[in-house]
Amino acid sequence: MEKINNKLKLSRQKLTSLPFRKIAPNIVTMLALCAGVTSIRYSIQEDWVKAVICIFIAALFDGLDGRVARMLKGSTKFGAELDSLSDFVSFGVAPAILLYQWSLFDLPKFGWFFCLLMSIGMAMRLARFNTMLDEEPQPEYWNHFFVGVPAPAAAALAMMPVMISFDFPEYTVVRSHAFCAILLCIVSFLMVSRIPTFSTKKLKVPTYMFMPMMLIVALFASFIITQPWFTLGIMTVLYAVSIPFGVWVFLHEKHAFEARNKI
Repeated sequence: MEKINNKLKLSRQKLTSLPFRKIAPNIVTMLALCAGVTSIRYSIQEDWVKAVICIFIAALFDGLDGRVARMLKGSTKFGAELDSLSDFVSFGVAPAILLYQWSLFDLPKFGWFFCLLMSIGMAMRLARFNTMLDEEPQPEYWNHFFVGVPAPAAAALAMMPVMISFDFPEYTVVRSHAFCAILLCIVSFLMVSRIPTFSTKKLKVPTYMFMPMMLIVALFASFIITQPWFTLGIMTVLYAVSIPFGVWVFLHEKHAFEARNKI
């Protein structure tokens, strides 16, 4: 009986108080969610620059919350669910509304369909990701790859025509109904597909590459400061180009892994 009473006391203490290390990651996730919802507001007001900036801020916080949770050992199921909801709003709903207000609003009847496709694709991707957490670990050749295009990258791909228009407003083709509709269809497919795409989560930089890497980061920072939209647009295009190359690298690593196991 004494052991049972002690367990009850511990469970009550857990319910009445939480250590800050378990709250901190959720605060970061909430900041990401606030940025995503604020992007929707700016899209409605047709303030395109601020709408795009808010989505990138959400992506920044989305990249930080998991690292904060692992660093503080504050991962919780609540945090994982909140993160998924934040990703859905920030990278599934906000970019779709941005593209709708920016271009597809004038497309009779069908404009909203493509925006729904983007949001539904994001919901399905996040649901699949959550279910994969309970499955058996993937083979080691999956260590450097995502299954499909991750949520922040999908949002960046969807916003690519908007970013291009900031520096090159004369390229009206990127604002055409057909271009934006086809782009949303492609992005939606990439999200729910099982196409392997590069992941940097387990990437390790060799010691001899440390200084060159710092120079590359400094160069990137200078371009972001001087030409932010051109730089982000180029990065998005390079990411899109890297997808078929990533598939080739994945197949090479898969065949090498299978050959080693046969031996």
